[in-house]
Amino acid sequence: MKDDTRSAPDPLITGAEIARLAGVTRAAVSNWRRRYDDFPAPAGGGASSPLFNLAEVRTWLAKVRKGQQVSDEVTLWQALRGAYGDDVIEGIAAIARLLVDGVPPPGLAPEVSCKALEIAGSSSKVDLINALVDRFLDSTRRAGSDLVTSPRVIQAVRHFAGSVPKTASILDPACGIGTLLLSLGPASGPTRFGQEVDPAMAEFARLRAPLTGHTPTDIRAGDSLRGDQWPDLKADVVVCDPPVATPDWGREDLLLDARWEFGTPSRAEGELAWLQHAYAHTAPGGRTIMVMPASVAYRKAGRRIRAELVRRGVITQVVALPSGTATAHALPVHLWILLRSEGEGTQSVRMVDLTANSPDGPLEPEPDQVVDVPLIDLLDDIVDLTPGTHVRGIHRDYLAEYAVLRDKLQKQLNDLDALLPLLTSGSGPGTLDGASVSVADLARAGLVEYTDGDPVSASENLDTDYLHGFLLSSANRRRSTSASGAFRMDTRGSRIPQMGIEEQRRYGAVFRALQEVEEHTGQLAKLSALATALAREGLTNGALNPPPPIA
Repeated sequence: MKDDTRSAPDPLITGAEIARLAGVTRAAVSNWRRRYDDFPAPAGGGASSPLFNLAEVRTWLAKVRKGQQVSDEVTLWQALRGAYGDDVIEGIAAIARLLVDGVPPPGLAPEVSCKALEIAGSSSKVDLINALVDRFLDSTRRAGSDLVTSPRVIQAVRHFAGSVPKTASILDPACGIGTLLLSLGPASGPTRFGQEVDPAMAEFARLRAPLTGHTPTDIRAGDSLRGDQWPDLKADVVVCDPPVATPDWGREDLLLDARWEFGTPSRAEGELAWLQHAYAHTAPGGRTIMVMPASVAYRKAGRRIRAELVRRGVITQVVALPSGTATAHALPVHLWILLRSEGEGTQSVRMVDLTANSPDGPLEPEPDQVVDVPLIDLLDDIVDLTPGTHVRGIHRDYLAEYAVLRDKLQKQLNDLDALLPLLTSGSGPGTLDGASVSVADLARAGLVEYTDGDPVSASENLDTDYLHGFLLSSANRRRSTSASGAFRMDTRGSRIPQMGIEEQRRYGAVFRALQEVEEHTGQLAKLSALATALAREGLTNGALNPPPPIA
């Protein structure tokens, strides 16, 4: 065989991998791409996720000496981690205060202050804040935390929120460090309001907004459900990625709260409490956009509230995002979009199923990923708002599926006809009750060994299928039934008729065929259930018709 002397193509890497290679944040890599004309051009990927030639990147890093020393951003981040540990957000908030006031706040280490001012002076305050945010997001992603909304979820929310005018008011009642709140609409213009239970996150979000040009913005600390800081606010857009990891959302203290206009959520349905809180703050004609776990769409405990939301025409759209969109876990998440209509509510819910897409897009659904479901079709015993359930049902080729199932059923029936053995008449019941031997004796003699708890032949003088067949005889099953009627298969006391190996093999072949028949009948039952369920569904929803009358 000739050697292939062609060299393998250089591998392609993402911007995040460049950041790890150089010891900087992804924001720094983005800055390099903007500032340096000689930065390697993308060699693959798409506009939102470009890929770069590894060799070209290494050459460029070596030329500008970026990859041979620890960057100032890394030094600052390491100092923050050393000073604040897991509470690094407090250090980030302190740096934001330093950048706003120009003087170090109490408790901020001098080396951290000096390094932060040095970086801000050589680049800009905005670049420093963005770099720290990027570092923090990356650290939470690596830790598997859901403290902050992932960039992919933010991108999806922005896509489905559409254009947000400068005159709009926006509220995020669980805003974290403000990433989702500050992502909607133009930077300057919309009036933004936020609330966050973590004081350090609320402080950083409040300071981050003016530093990045997002004005006017007002963010307050506190628990939105137990201590609403905006009781009279009605916003044009309310967006929320609620804290789902907190099981105690305050139900016992809030049973009579006026916000539960669709029903009081159970203790396990905190997401529906946040949804109703957000909707209560939505102005007439305004929208609510919620990031929800997929299970909220079908959990039994939330059925009554889901039914009321549907019945009143409040939900306009449910979007199932691809797995991996929320980087803290692989579970799919949904976007629920609600409208506080000034007139009659919507008459249908648009279901969008993007679960088959890459988490990096596209977000614009194909025609077979969307269906508008009339409200009446959702108001059943489950009120399932899972988009895939409805999209698959509408775009399903019932006739083709039914034809495939019928063919499989026919094949199973043909196989059964060939498998079921033809038997002849014996001498009568009890003719095999003569000489027999226990399985325990066979094991002691070395003719039987146990594999995964089941006895199998260890000798050419014993057929395994013959052994297993007689273990299931009615006599052996009676021996394995206790006085209380409980069945417990204990093969050691079972007895096997004594006969020659050739005769054993005749019996073994039949027992083996019967086992295959049982397996086929089990499959036949499953296929029959699928075919009949599909036929009933197709006949009742109009996708299938009865056969034409015989002329």
